[in-house]
Amino acid sequence: MLVYRIVHKKYADTLFASGLEGRWNSEGKKVLYTAESISLAYLETLAHRKGLGFNKDFKIMIIKLPSNYDFQIVESFGLPKKWRDFRNYEACQKIGNAWFDQCEKLVLKVPSAVVPENFNVVINTFHPDFKKVKLIDVLDFEPDDRLEQSIKQYK
Repeated sequence: MLVYRIVHKKYADTLFASGLEGRWNSEGKKVLYTAESISLAYLETLAHRKGLGFNKDFKIMIIKLPSNYDFQIVESFGLPKKWRDFRNYEACQKIGNAWFDQCEKLVLKVPSAVVPENFNVVINTFHPDFKKVKLIDVLDFEPDDRLEQSIKQYK
């Protein structure tokens, strides 16, 4: 399976996990956030960047998961009502931290807070199979300026 990540060019040549807190991990738990499609990766990145600041310094990472990877899936219907609220990470982090700490499954497939019908793919960099995860290509990222302009007009 291929997954995608949009990052600043200085981070595009390696599978680097900062360990910063995210919706599905507490600080210090080094995971890679990816998406099942480039378009979802773009929407996720757009939401986190608040719609501003894309330029030619961003790249699309294409990452290949091992063919027999094992995953845990989280369905949105099993989450608390306000799980998508950025101020309500606690419930999601509890799930993600347990998955990370157990280190049994390489991947945690989670609903996107931006488009809950689609999935993000969180990769545990401490899992023994992480060494089989491969960065197979890096593409230039040239987003359509109309999306950024649309967001700016509503600020």
